[in-house]
Formats: sequence, C-alpha cells, structure tokens
Amino acid sequence: MKMRPLVKLGMVFAAVIALGSFGYNSLHKVQPALAEGANPKTDKIRLQPGFKIEHLFSPSDAKMGSWVAMTFDDKGRMICSDQYGGLFRLTIPAIGSKDTTPKIEKLKFGKGVDTLGIGNAHGLLYAFNSLYVMVNARVAPVNPPAQQAGRNANFAPSYAPRGSGLYRVQDLDGDDHFDKITLLKEFKGEGEHGPHSIVLSPDKKSLYLVAGNHTDVPPMDAYRLPKNWFEDSIYPLIKDPRGHANDRYAPGGWIANIDPEGKKWELVSAGYRNTYDITFNENGDLFAYDSDMEWEFGLPWYRPTRICHVTSGSEFGWRQADSKWPVTHPDNLPPVLNIGQGSPTSLLSLKDAKFPAKYKKSLIGFDWTFGIAHLIKLKPQGSSYVADHEEFLSGIPLPLTDGTVGPDGALYFMIGGRRLESDVYRVYYAGPEEASVKPIVTPINALNETRRKIETFHQGPNPAAVAFVWPYLKHPDRFIRYAARMALEHQPINEWKDKALTEKDPIAATHALLALIRQSKPELKAPIYAALLAIDNKKFNESQQLDILRTIELAMLRLGMPDAAVSAKLVANYNPLYPSNKRNLDRALSRLLIPLEAPNVIERTLKIMDTKDTAAVNVYRQETATASADLIMRNPQYGTDIAKMLEKIPPAQQTYMAIMLTAAKTNWTPEQHERYFKWIKNALEFSGGRSYVGFIDRARKLALKNVPDAKRAYYDKLGGADLLTSNGNDIAKFNYPKGPGKNWKLEDAVAILDAPLVNRDFQNGKSMFAAATCVRCHALGSEGGGSVGPDLTNLGTRFSKKDMLESIIDPSKTISDQYAATQLMLRNRTSIVGRLVNQDKTAYYISQNPYDPDQVEKILKKNVISMKYSALSSMLPGLINSMNAEELKDLMAYLMSGGSESNAMFAKPAAK
Repeated sequence: MKMRPLVKLGMVFAAVIALGSFGYNSLHKVQPALAEGANPKTDKIRLQPGFKIEHLFSPSDAKMGSWVAMTFDDKGRMICSDQYGGLFRLTIPAIGSKDTTPKIEKLKFGKGVDTLGIGNAHGLLYAFNSLYVMVNARVAPVNPPAQQAGRNANFAPSYAPRGSGLYRVQDLDGDDHFDKITLLKEFKGEGEHGPHSIVLSPDKKSLYLVAGNHTDVPPMDAYRLPKNWFEDSIYPLIKDPRGHANDRYAPGGWIANIDPEGKKWELVSAGYRNTYDITFNENGDLFAYDSDMEWEFGLPWYRPTRICHVTSGSEFGWRQADSKWPVTHPDNLPPVLNIGQGSPTSLLSLKDAKFPAKYKKSLIGFDWTFGIAHLIKLKPQGSSYVADHEEFLSGIPLPLTDGTVGPDGALYFMIGGRRLESDVYRVYYAGPEEASVKPIVTPINALNETRRKIETFHQGPNPAAVAFVWPYLKHPDRFIRYAARMALEHQPINEWKDKALTEKDPIAATHALLALIRQSKPELKAPIYAALLAIDNKKFNESQQLDILRTIELAMLRLGMPDAAVSAKLVANYNPLYPSNKRNLDRALSRLLIPLEAPNVIERTLKIMDTKDTAAVNVYRQETATASADLIMRNPQYGTDIAKMLEKIPPAQQTYMAIMLTAAKTNWTPEQHERYFKWIKNALEFSGGRSYVGFIDRARKLALKNVPDAKRAYYDKLGGADLLTSNGNDIAKFNYPKGPGKNWKLEDAVAILDAPLVNRDFQNGKSMFAAATCVRCHALGSEGGGSVGPDLTNLGTRFSKKDMLESIIDPSKTISDQYAATQLMLRNRTSIVGRLVNQDKTAYYISQNPYDPDQVEKILKKNVISMKYSALSSMLPGLINSMNAEELKDLMAYLMSGGSESNAMFAKPAAK
C-alpha cells in the first residue's frame, strides 16, 4: 500500500475548521440531502460500480433480535439466527420483484423426540439434508446473575437451553418441520471468542468448522497439527495487564474437519486468535480471516487482522499477550494479506456469485467494527497466494455480521450483533459486463500440487514419507518447507533422527532439526546442539538466519539451556552479527544473546533503544491494506485508540528491546540502569491501545528485580512510578471515574439534574471533562484543544441541560456541518473518511485524526469518484457511561460554568 502525501496546514487548518463553510459549501453540491423517497437503509452503503443493493428486512424493528448467522436450505430459503435467541426462516422474493419483503417464520422444534429449542448460533450450514447449528451459549443457570449496565453488557454470556456445541437438526418425516436435534460435539467455551462457523468441504463430503481462542480443543480422532504444542517463546512473558485471555494457552483458535455424522474429528490447523469464518476458493484452498487485539496497538507484537491460507497442519502462532510468535518464525506460517485494525466476522468466496469474471477468484471479508466488506483479490504465488485489496462495499455505520452467496448468485448479508440494530440486504450485479454463476477454475499450479502431495503424509506413519519429503526441506517455497517438516513430525522419530543429525545441507539441516526439537527428547539434547553448531550459516540470507536462530531458541526452550562450552560457541558465532540494523534479525539475535549473557550485550541493546524507530510509523501507515488513519471516523467508539496512538506512535523496536532486556539479570552498570529507566519513563508519554501503559509498567517492574535492593526505590521513581495509577494500567494525570457507571439514557440523566446544581466539586468536574476525552477536542475556558470540536466555553448560556446531555449521549443525532466527517470514494476502489478542511483546484485536504488535527492528507481530485457526508459524529457515544450520578453532576456543572471555578455551583456552604 502506498502512502498518500501528508501535509501540515498549521494555523491555516485551525482557521478553516473554525470557519467551516468553505469545505461545507463545496461538499454540499456533491452530496445533497436525501431526496424524497430515498432509503436511509441503503443510501448509506457504498458499492462497486454496476452493483445494486436491496434492503430486505429489519429483524430488530420486528422485535426478532440482532442477527449474526445465515445459510440457505435446499429449497432456496434463508435460515438466520439471532445472536441471543432463536432461528428464523425467510422465503425471499426473486430479484426484480416489486415487493422484496420476505415471508418470515420462527422455527420451532420438537414433536416429542426433543422439546428443547435451539438458537444462539454463530454458524449455520444446510448440508446432507440437515441444518448444522453452531450454538454459542451457556446453559441457563437456575438463578442467572443480573446483567451489568453499560458496554460490558455486550460481552455478557448468552444463556440458552443448550450450551455451546455443534448440533445437527433434521426433518425425519418430511413435513418441512425439524423434529430431531442431535448434539455432535459439546464445546468448552462461549462468547465472542467461542465456537463460530461451519462450511462444506469442496468435495461436499465433509464439514469444516472454526472456533476462537477461548474454546478448548476437544479430543480429536486425528491431528494434522501434531499435538505437541507449547507456548514456545523465550521472550519475557508479560500477561495482559487488564486480564484478557490470561488463562488461554496454545494452540489458540482452531479449525477441524468432520464427517457428516460427527463421528470422526480431525484437527486441521490452529494458532489463530479469533477467526469467525473460513471459506474455500475455486481451487479448494481454505482461507481464514483472523482478528487482532486492539488493546495492543503500538506494541511490537501487535498483529493486525489478516487473511491466512489454511494449509494442512498449519500453525499461525497466536499465544497470549507478548508471547505471540513473530511471522518470521519457521514453525508458523505468514498471512496472505494484512488487512489492518478491525473485527472480522464473515469470510466468503465469490466463486458461485453471478458476478463478472474479475470477481470470481476473490474473497470478501466482513469487518464489523469499521463497516467494510473487503474484496480480497487472490493471486497464486508459489504453493500459496498473495492478494490485492479493494472495498467491495462500506457504510457508516455498518456492523457486518454474516454473508453468503444465495442460490440466485446474489450476495446476501446482514448487519447487527451485540443487540445492535439489525438488517438483511441483497446485492446483485446489474452492470454492463457479462455476469455468470459458473465458477472460473484455473489449473492448480505445480508448486501448489507439490505441497498437496507432501500433505498426504500428514495423516500418520507412512514408510514412503521420509524419502519423499526430505528433499523439500530445503525448497525455496516456505509453505512447501513447512509441509515437509510437518510430514516428518508425523513419522516415527527413529526413522529420521539420525538423518537429521547428520544432514550436511545447512537449510535442510535447519528444518530437520526444528522437527526433531519439537519431539522434545531430552536424550537428544547434546547431539542436537552439536548438529546446530555444525550448520554453516555464513552464506545464509536474512530469512535463513532467522530460521536457524529460531531453531536454536526452540532448543533452549524445549531441551534446556546449553552448557558453558556450547554457549560460548553460539555466542562466538552470532555475537558479531549484533546489532544488524535489521528489525527482525536484531529481535531474533537479542532472544539468543541476552539469555546467553553475551559480552557487552546490554550496551549494544541500549544503543538500539537510543536509535530512532522510523519503521513503527510504517507499520500503521504502509504495511496493511487499510491505513490506520482511514478507520478513525468510520467508528469513533473504536477509532479513538487508533487516533491516540497515531498522535504519538510508540517506538516498537525500542519497546521490544526494553522488554527483552528484563531477561538480563546481571552485568548491568549503574549508568546503564539510569539510561534504561529514563527510557521507561519516556515511553509512558507515547500512546497505544488500552493495555500499552500497563505493559510498559510490567516491564518496568520486571526490570526492577534486576537492580540492587538499595537502589530499587530510586529506580522505581526514575522509571515513572509517580506518573501511574495504583494498578499501573493508566497515567494518573487526572481522577478517573470511580463509578459504578451505567448505560446512561437521556431521560435518566435529565432526571438527576432536575434539582439545582449546588456544592459541586470543580476539580472533579474538570477531571471528568478530561476522563471523557472532551479536553482532547474542545476548548472550555482555559482548558482543551479547541479547534477539532466547537468551543464549549459559552455552552451553559446557550443550551439547556437536556440539549447538552442529548449531544453527549447521542452525538450523531445532530451534527454541525462544520464538524461533519466526509467519505470520499476513490478510483482505486477504496474510500477515505475524515473532515474536509480545505481544498484547492487540484486536491482535497482531509483530517482523519481528531487528536492530531495538523496531520492532513492531500487527496487529488482526479482520484475521487464521489463524496458524501457521514452520518456518524466524530464524537464518541457513551462518554459518560463510566460515571456515577455525582460524577455526572460535577461534569455538567463544569460545562455549564464555562470552566469557571468562581461559579456559584461550586460555592461551599458557609460553616456553622
């Protein structure tokens, strides 16, 4: 992805925002208000040329819940599931019908065979004359706990008559009503990281299913990924400071293959965070759309959402918190495409869509958070794929949940989830190009075919395996090397261990020893280290150096640290390479040399921490399909963390080395400790995801264990202890709301302000103004930023309490044209969302980050197809939901006073 030019408009920018009219008037000509008869359900959605969209149904309007899963049955009817309720069947009128309203029935089950209902599905599939239902729920307790108010309610467990598991539902008597429900497998895990989707295999003989990383791998009958997984990270473990997934371990999210009756289960792949959906392309290759962890924005181990090619026995390296494997590790596989921040939901192939030929080899991935359906244009590369990216459709807001290609070749999709407003849509092609439902299948290339042949040896011992796969251990194609190593691991170790220990080719030896180490045989420790030292790495390129370093690291983890003689030889071999001034190689070398206490390694690592990290910016601006700044105003509630991070991006390489140095227990000088803890304090000034500060604090505390006892208090303070809250998760610049908060509704908030505001706490009101992030965008008296949002100093003299509260609680209800966001559709089939702050004859100037308004993108007019206002305010909803009633009163008094402490609302009662 190429970066668009960034310009600084400085004072001119502030003036343009304050005036606002120049950008508004020109935009108003491009995108007028909705015409009479326009449909707000569809007009907010942007499509590729030639496509039309129809709104079919609103489940939430009909009190049928918020729908998240769909499938079509053998009669062309759609079956859907409410995330927290039952199943529904829709008979949908054909494309072109005057009335597109579907006939809807709520499915009922049971005729004496089974009387319990079924629903709460994250995945549905109609196949083998059956409906397969992936229930994601807890069995309802006798006395369920009261539901919490606020955002946490969205994450509360879903209670249902049936718990999480894969169910097969059948109509045995042919009366078009399901009457038998069979539990094929119960799962331990539920919620948004629980069991998810089910898809039919390309040969239509079996099923594939996927589950998130909070779902335990159930007992399997076979394992294409051998069941010898561990955390396998030498990097100092810091668990998520806020507790997320701290009890989850390898192998993370997983994919399995089963027969129609659910009698044989085979683990196919693992190492995902939380993949919701999987799909096969026209050549029968499987793909997954894996999620990110947005709390880790700005940290060196953060992984964006990504498309993965799911090959036999593949591992994608998810581990908790900072233990996630780098993509460079040879014992896991790289993604096909890094998408960027978001919340993946559905992934589907367009092979059966009645679309033009150019779409048929593509996938569509749904992002719930930012409302984008990503068009993933696959291109074979070696035995796998690479991909280009476009937006197929997008909307603001558009919380996409599930989609599928219908029997008519149209794309059907739904929005909703987490009890949000839910809608069902149909998209079909009506343009000038020829469209066909016939898949376009090209011959599988030779390398893809080779990989598949190797993968046939992933099914257990085979006398022909070792001889066949051995030459492929040094193949230049990474997926082929991986498949060959995995095939070795499926063979009895005595058939190939001697060959691995004596292999002369350095590349083949590296991967053979990696396989041998993964078998964890303690008696092989000495010969394995000897074989590793015998590998001549002098002619290795960077990728090959990373492979051998990872193999040594894995030996240290699984077999134990080497003895003094071997350690000395390893240090002599790799010490001269450090630092290399290459990001990944220096990280790998630090993981080897710091635990081995290489001479002068602390000083050399500190010098890396002193080096300016320019690559960190590129990770968020250049190395993903969607630039981070493009997402902020698509969903301000989730975009705020991105906005804060882009305002001051942490130096990822420095951060990585700072945490790695916590493993250096000895050989520090006082001067080095001074430099280290000063760096830690400076690191607290950067912005990242919600867990960023907590991770830096935990690194600080690990490092304090390595200082003399007499100096611990000194270094504690030097490292910024006074800047932090008591739990170390936040900067203590102001008082945070004590709560308990609630999901404030307008009528509730107005009610507590009926009485006059007296004896309020000015400083607490000021803190609430900062805690709600108002200070970042608004001026109020002498506080705040001012230019991004309107000045609030005179707010109390111009608006009622109710008006003020309504603007806070529902900021998108009324948006001033001076502060509205704009969506620009570009000729490269992507879109930009931000505030139009200026334009000239050739370009528009767009600000995308309300926390860094001077960062402005120049978009050439010749590249813009269309422009329209966004219906979503750049101000976050629910900013007051963490506050209790007294804290809300203090905030309102602060706003109404214009930030003046002398206002009578803050007067203290006279002493008696």
